[in-house]
Amino acid sequence: MSNIRRTLSLLKGCHTGSHPARTSSSSSGLFMSSDSCNAGLVLQSRSTDVYQNLALEDWIDANVDLQQRSILLLWRNRPAVVIGRHQNPWSECNLPAMRRAGIPLARRRSGGGTVFHDLGNLNLTFFTSKKAYDRKRNLKVITEALRQVRPGLDVQATDRFDILLNRHYKISGTASRLSRTSSYHHCTLLHSADCSALTTLLCPSCPGIHSNATPSVPSPVANLLDHDPTLQWGELLEALVHQYNTEFDFSSALTLIDPADESEFPGLSRTATELRSWEWTFGKTPKFSVQTVLDLTDDRSSAQTSAKLHMDIKNGLIESSELDVPADWLPQWLSDELNSLLVGERFCSYRAAAAVSALLRSENEELQRLRNLCDAVLAAMG
Repeated sequence: MSNIRRTLSLLKGCHTGSHPARTSSSSSGLFMSSDSCNAGLVLQSRSTDVYQNLALEDWIDANVDLQQRSILLLWRNRPAVVIGRHQNPWSECNLPAMRRAGIPLARRRSGGGTVFHDLGNLNLTFFTSKKAYDRKRNLKVITEALRQVRPGLDVQATDRFDILLNRHYKISGTASRLSRTSSYHHCTLLHSADCSALTTLLCPSCPGIHSNATPSVPSPVANLLDHDPTLQWGELLEALVHQYNTEFDFSSALTLIDPADESEFPGLSRTATELRSWEWTFGKTPKFSVQTVLDLTDDRSSAQTSAKLHMDIKNGLIESSELDVPADWLPQWLSDELNSLLVGERFCSYRAAAAVSALLRSENEELQRLRNLCDAVLAAMG
């Protein structure tokens, strides 16, 4: 049996049936003794797809009896922005810049703030029972591993469960998810991430958002490589695996797994598809409103004017829209018709543009001003 299949047998053998609808029918782990399940596993995902890796977290949480087995999962993603479960993407990220760069947005199932992932950022997920959930101890694994491999690095965990370098630069942020019996705690570790992309992408798309969504707390960040250019990925991973085993008295070797292998992770692809969907990524945004001023111009006059926009958005859909446009700039009935067309549409510039296209095709002398108003409204949606 290969190392990967042996590890998956351990996972399946430790399942107790608490999630019978989502378990594998494989019998490879039926003969595992109960003693062998009281141990830890260290897994590393071969995938660099953010949706597959987030789905892998869900799969482990749902399909492994974490009362009996603890797991450390290591994973990295190609460039992506990941928001917390209760966050507003329009206020957290620069969606137009992300679209231009082809960088995906993902909403995870845990809380916490927005983070930028790329191959220079390591993600660590600590799975255990709810009773054994201990973020402070998990972060100790990371800080002690860094001290062992590079004693000169000043790394400290904070009361917010971040990790700071030189007591100032954030190199790790934390989020977690607790269910009735299980838990997972995941955190980032900046080794050599593109901090310029992080700065560009983690800024609001839309002005004037009012929301009760969880806001991110900005912090100065740094890479470990900025302060020790000799720190290589291999020795960092080796130190983390060693310290995890030391801290929890385990003896697990690092095992590579592939979440894209549906035979080993049945149902994972369905979860990844759900995480990719607009309904999850944007539709799960807590209700919010947009109140902003739109600057308007036209070709008839060099004079500028402005309009007020007020929208309420629920489940990512425009619930109400009010445009206060000067009557001498555009007839009221055109503003009202635009409002009517927008209600019920996604708060998305592409979908809204399609909704108002018929109005823009109408033949009337106000077409240019109407088009300018529509452009300003669409721009306000990010």
